[in-house]
Amino acid sequence: MSTSVTQRFESSLTDIGVSITRTESEAFASTLDSVVTEPAVGVPLEGYGGVSLSDTVVETPPTPRLLRTAQTGVTPVSKAIAEYGTLVLDSDAAGTEPVSLYPPTHVAVVRESDVLPDVESTTDHLAERFAVGGSSVFASGVSATGDMGALVEGVHGPTNVDVVLLTDQ
Repeated sequence: MSTSVTQRFESSLTDIGVSITRTESEAFASTLDSVVTEPAVGVPLEGYGGVSLSDTVVETPPTPRLLRTAQTGVTPVSKAIAEYGTLVLDSDAAGTEPVSLYPPTHVAVVRESDVLPDVESTTDHLAERFAVGGSSVFASGVSATGDMGALVEGVHGPTNVDVVLLTDQ
């Protein structure tokens, strides 16, 4: 991953009001616990080498009871788009979508190697997802709508979004 792409991602996140915390895998558990508000629910981080939610305050797997009470939802992010600070969340049986939407705060775990420069760069990933009947959601910042006039945040999703960037993956 080029430094300029990562810097652009961080700048774009700042522009849309999303905080970012950089960490390496070895310090992941303590870093995550420092940004999570309990109770927290999460989706297992499969494929994230040496990183797990099992050593954190985050409860897994997600259940309706945990989603109703959680203040924070923690999910993996399949890809991130530097151009807009967008997170690509795959719809899956583990519950990534509801865990990213229901709690007031979404903490997205992003591997630096998954940060792509622009939307066009995500097409290979999306083609693979669509070929097996999967889907993905693009999320940029907090949920917001202006459908009824004034801009209102948090109507359809989280009111706060934080990114934990794994710099060694």
